[in-house]
Amino acid sequence: MTPVLVFDIETIPDIAGLRRLHNVGTEASDHEVGEMAFLMRRQQTGGSDFLPHYLQRVATISCTLREGDRFRVFSLSEPDATEGQIIQRFFDGIEKYTPQLVSWNGGGFDLPVLHYRAMLHGVAAPRYWDWGDGDYNDSRDFKYNNYLNRYHSRHLDLMDVIAMFTGRANAPLDDLAKLYGFPGKLGMDGSAVWPAYERGEIAAIRDYCETDAVNTYLVYLRFQKMRGSLTATQYDQEIALVRSSLEEIGADHWFEFLEAWDAK
Repeated sequence: MTPVLVFDIETIPDIAGLRRLHNVGTEASDHEVGEMAFLMRRQQTGGSDFLPHYLQRVATISCTLREGDRFRVFSLSEPDATEGQIIQRFFDGIEKYTPQLVSWNGGGFDLPVLHYRAMLHGVAAPRYWDWGDGDYNDSRDFKYNNYLNRYHSRHLDLMDVIAMFTGRANAPLDDLAKLYGFPGKLGMDGSAVWPAYERGEIAAIRDYCETDAVNTYLVYLRFQKMRGSLTATQYDQEIALVRSSLEEIGADHWFEFLEAWDAK
């Protein structure tokens, strides 16, 4: 069975990059630089302060990995590693496993951010960028099915695929997860990440990102059942594996996640 790697990222403003682009010295605090960037963005867009992809700094990448008879959840995160190390380790995982990549809006947000930031830090990701002209024995297969083409399946952006690549049909992950009987978001949402980071709540950001990755995997299982790739029995077995694996981890956010799941 091809390993399945679900991923989600959490980002904060690239303060160092903003200082460089706008010639802001140390007289301004990181908070002030961030607020300046948000204000400029609101002026540019007429209301939204969502920063461009290239000015989003990766603080956490959370993943679920379904391989063999195991289901694992893990994060590549500050303060254990720098942004460059986080991104390199993520692409090293693709190099090692050549997995089925799964995301929610990964094509619209997560991957473009990772591309820009990987270039900034000199990250190497040859397997991920294989278009069928690489040095791997099976490289030619990537000409017809690679990670980069929107309509290929090595990277499955669930939001994009389920909506038939039509933006007006997109649905929020939180709503769909809850609609299908899964816990949905717990603790915070994306807009709360930067304030949490400023308060030093890195672990809370990581926990939130991990629950998003698991919600995405659970929706992916429902999608695979709809496609006929999982029978009803196999689907139930996969759900049971997720639950038992989270119970074994024993962390507080997974107990909260399972309690919310049971309440559905």
